[in-house]
Amino acid sequence: MKQEVLNVMQAMGFFAPFRLANRSKALIVTYHRFTHSDPDTRTAARAFAEQLDYLMRYYEVVPLSLIAERLRNGKGLPANVAAITIDDGYCDAYEIAFPLLSQRQLPATIFVVTDFVDQKKWLWTDKLRYMVARAGARTIEGMLDGRDFCIEFEATDSIFRAADKVNALLKAIPDNAKEAAILRMAAAFEVALPATPPREYTSVTWEQIREMSQGGIEIGSHTATHPILPNVSLEHLRRELAESRQRIAAETGRPVELFCYPNGNYNDAVMREVERAGYSCAVTVESGLNDRRSNPLTLKRIHAEYDLPHFIQNTSGFAEVKAALLRGRDSSAGLAADRQYELG
Repeated sequence: MKQEVLNVMQAMGFFAPFRLANRSKALIVTYHRFTHSDPDTRTAARAFAEQLDYLMRYYEVVPLSLIAERLRNGKGLPANVAAITIDDGYCDAYEIAFPLLSQRQLPATIFVVTDFVDQKKWLWTDKLRYMVARAGARTIEGMLDGRDFCIEFEATDSIFRAADKVNALLKAIPDNAKEAAILRMAAAFEVALPATPPREYTSVTWEQIREMSQGGIEIGSHTATHPILPNVSLEHLRRELAESRQRIAAETGRPVELFCYPNGNYNDAVMREVERAGYSCAVTVESGLNDRRSNPLTLKRIHAEYDLPHFIQNTSGFAEVKAALLRGRDSSAGLAADRQYELG
């Protein structure tokens, strides 16, 4: 939707009826990175503050665990509830997001990758961003899972988007093959990958996590190493779930029942193991709101946009209605085409 039109619709209160119609559903919003200076790839501090103020005005912001508890016990959801989640646990979650949440006394959940916090490794998705930024390449060629690939970057692609084109391919291959492929690309680019993440890709520390935990932030698990869980063995999966949960509990002194699927990828087997490991709630990256029938182990979320009009549109539920209308239109068009073919 054109930004100018969206701004007018928001100013006229167009999305308010959709928000009211969905007041019995739970809204869970999700963030990843925050910035004071790079709003193209991260949520700007000013935008985050505006979104928090909007949530305070129209919703009761509650801990994610409260929503999960109500769903598990078959209780109805309170009206107009929202929860805030932050994935991965980068340092800017503490430096930028936490002060803004604290000023407003708002609860939130941060999902951390424990080996990332321990500085044992950095998130593999960031390695491509680091390489592309330093290689200055317009083409990446190689072999993944026995197949050749070649990705060309447009001049208008940001480093973030260029690297994510390769990351999208890496997500589909086994975990050990993925790491090997990253090392081959680094060698081809003649870029040395540091053993620990550079400053721009660093994690929160355990000291910061403890401070946030004491300040009303729930700490959830995002695994130990952030693999694509359906791509790993059962033994590896169980280790990721158990070790991260135990590590967080040991550092915070609090039980860990909240989980976030890395990249949102899961299947029935993964979900069963998440429950078996002791988690009572898990969030996905599937877009949408949650009602009393929602499974607390597959909760939907709304991805936060970088400006308030987009945020209001998506959190109101309007985006879901629009998507459903578009699917209906495409389906009708397909049926009409089939009918025309039959008649022809």
